[in-house]
Amino acid sequence: MSTVSTRRKITTKTIRARKGKTKITSLTAYDYPTAKLVDAARVDVILVGDSLGMVVLGYPDTTHVTVDDMVHHTKAVSRARPNGLLVADMPFLSFGVTRSETILNAGRLIREGGAEAVKLEGGVRVKDDIRALVECQIPVMGHVGLTPQSVHHFGGFRVQGKKDDDADQVVRDAVAVQEGGGVSVVLEGIPAPLGARITREIDIPTIGIGAGVECDGQVLVTHDMLNLFQDFTPKFVKVYADLGGDSLEAMERFCQEVRDGIFPAEEHSF
Repeated sequence: MSTVSTRRKITTKTIRARKGKTKITSLTAYDYPTAKLVDAARVDVILVGDSLGMVVLGYPDTTHVTVDDMVHHTKAVSRARPNGLLVADMPFLSFGVTRSETILNAGRLIREGGAEAVKLEGGVRVKDDIRALVECQIPVMGHVGLTPQSVHHFGGFRVQGKKDDDADQVVRDAVAVQEGGGVSVVLEGIPAPLGARITREIDIPTIGIGAGVECDGQVLVTHDMLNLFQDFTPKFVKVYADLGGDSLEAMERFCQEVRDGIFPAEEHSF
């Protein structure tokens, strides 16, 4: 177990300054105890992702997540008062409809949820939304490539940018995030050479998830890397601990000890 030591608060300026230097680390958190652990591990960016819809709420994809869901979980994470930069996802249709709705929804994540930046999916088509948020002093992280909110448009969770024309579009999307004023951009589900190309061609940090090792940083869903979500495991996930298996074993042992009259023992009784 890591020992907690004092460190400076990570800000958007910290992340921006890491371009091409020290790699950026990011993990998801959706509740207070997980946020405490993630921050104790000295993770740079704590992401309250709309992936919570799948790994916590049991939805088949992220399009079911609401702004209220995101505010609720962001509040829980913010109560941990992390030193890592706290970023909250803008869920499906909370942006890209009208500019005023985009600003109000992002504002809720900042003001009510306690987020320090928001993340939204898309590039060229949401460039003006990014610019509008930045003009309102709301920092924005972009997300291009395999954007999970577009699952129905893509026809499933499919790797993007394999063909030259598609790769060029992903590049244009990443550039649009930068031009809109984004502080960084997540590259998801694209070939590693494309991830390297984008990282070279734009001035803001890239944070990869299934985009190769050349990105300026990496992000994983905590439930995936700890094997807590077992419905499926994406190819880009490395499982660092089998907490799912360990938890199941512990629960089965508890049930057996209760049935056998072993628990509670004298030391657990008053």
